[in-house]
Amino acid sequence: MTPPISLQFHSLMGNIIHLLPDSLANQIAAGEVIQRPASVVKELLENALDAGASKIQLILKDSGKSMIQVVDDGKGMSDVDARMCFERHATSKISKSDDLFQIQSFGFRGEALASIAAVAHVELKTKQTGATLGTHLVIEGSKVKKHDPVQAVEGASFTVKNLFFNVPARRKFLKSDPVELKHILEEFARIALPNPEVHFTVHHNGNELYHFGTGNLRQRLAKYFGKTTNEKIVPVHEETDFVKITGFTGKPELFKKTRGDQYIFVNNRFIKSNYLNHAVKIAYENIIPSNHFPFYVLLLEVDPGMIDVNIHPTKQEIKFENERLIYNLVRVAVRHALGKYSVAPSIDFETTSLHQISETSEISRGNSRVEFRSPPSGERQAWSQFYEEIGSVSNTDHRDVQSIILKPDWEDDYQEEAFERKAGQSCFQVHSSYIISPIKSGVIVIDQQSAHERVLYERYLRQLQDRHVASQKSLFPETLHLNPQLSELLESLMPDLFSLGFAIERFGQHTYIVKAIPADGLRGEAESFIKGFLEAFSANQLAEEDIKANIARSMAEQNAIRRGKELEVEEMNELVDMLFACDLPYTAPSSRKCFITFGLDELQNRFRSKKA
Repeated sequence: MTPPISLQFHSLMGNIIHLLPDSLANQIAAGEVIQRPASVVKELLENALDAGASKIQLILKDSGKSMIQVVDDGKGMSDVDARMCFERHATSKISKSDDLFQIQSFGFRGEALASIAAVAHVELKTKQTGATLGTHLVIEGSKVKKHDPVQAVEGASFTVKNLFFNVPARRKFLKSDPVELKHILEEFARIALPNPEVHFTVHHNGNELYHFGTGNLRQRLAKYFGKTTNEKIVPVHEETDFVKITGFTGKPELFKKTRGDQYIFVNNRFIKSNYLNHAVKIAYENIIPSNHFPFYVLLLEVDPGMIDVNIHPTKQEIKFENERLIYNLVRVAVRHALGKYSVAPSIDFETTSLHQISETSEISRGNSRVEFRSPPSGERQAWSQFYEEIGSVSNTDHRDVQSIILKPDWEDDYQEEAFERKAGQSCFQVHSSYIISPIKSGVIVIDQQSAHERVLYERYLRQLQDRHVASQKSLFPETLHLNPQLSELLESLMPDLFSLGFAIERFGQHTYIVKAIPADGLRGEAESFIKGFLEAFSANQLAEEDIKANIARSMAEQNAIRRGKELEVEEMNELVDMLFACDLPYTAPSSRKCFITFGLDELQNRFRSKKA
């Protein structure tokens, strides 16, 4: 039988589909698993924990761009295993498909080390417990350069150098050292926080950033977030047949304006879940402002067979067999913890257990069953409303996302004379947040916080360029205690802060003395202001590529007049005048509008009768 014309044509043209070389296939796979130095740190630290390490050292140079080294005292590897671990899909964690539904280790795919070796220079020294000799292996771009027996200590030492040396496009798009270090330390926290029984140290460019001895979770949190955190957290502890929830959640004074210190772990694995984050936020309803975020570190223990961790390359997303049930339990556990310590009104859990959440809810799996009976009559209406609310909750991020406004729609109609006010014309304030003033074309409504942020932003940018600002010496210099991450960031920004009028000197490890502040003053005490500024700078790093623009934006956000602050008439008039003296008065640095206008025609239309 004669083949179709199309097949005859392709046969004449030759075969065009071929297998990729292993080295290229590994580089493609590395694009999913290894995105930046922090990805390497995550994989190596997880491997160390899987090896049963009780002591782990992380050593960095140039924020991981030049070198990442992880040394552990785990069980080590044999000569054959040391070589096999760099092959794709080589793993000791699973052997059959059913194992995917009972995963208790961090790694299981056998992709990470092969991906790292494909895009970096990797050196491994390892020795099994009780072995006479260890193994020394050197791999560059998936090619083995050295494989020898060697004297070594028990455990493993992975050294990764020149990351992305053979993928220049990927290396080019790495961010600045402070940004990459921030990502690394965040991955480190996700490993170190839920494992307080493991000793950790972190060194960067020869400086020790963290030294965590063994202890309990509260001690680990105090060590990482600072001693003052210990006084502002309350324990969470609830247990059902389905899940055990432990950890800590913050008192209202620990809330922040940006999402940051929020960690949820499932079987000690950090997960990203907007759905469960929303459950915690709902627990803080009417306790903290709706546009702020609470502090929490929650550890969930569930049957590995009731979750699926094999849905994303980073393994940081999990699918629960009954996600809504988990949502309810997390929300109630946090609310209960806040109530027990008089932070919030609480359900009476002395007579009402977590099992008494709804009348008919139940989940069964195998021989285990969790039943939920009805709450006391006084709570039924509240819980009924709660279930209606969570029924509409989707698995999305509920944060208000400000779109970037490069040129507002109404800018084309902007005419400076339209905003001129009559001599002596006064402004007035609404809800201590908005300034209203008549203008020639109608009425203007100004967001006082956004307007002040724009004014300060442009002022700070000019000061950073002029590099000459008056300072106000402190009569009693303040002591500033920072965690290692913020300390590293402060060191990198010190010259620019000096240009803005700060005089800050090192006073021991991660401790500083604030000897002078800008002459025009700060909102609040210097210590809290600088900490807030550094946290804002860190949060804005991804949006602001230019360091000076980020400094000006973060300073403005910290020092601006807040919504809710009452202003005198003179203060309002001065703010309005300063806003319209700005180069770009339309939006704040965060892209939020500074003002809106209502024309006379629009106002008149609002008052017209519908019957007319």
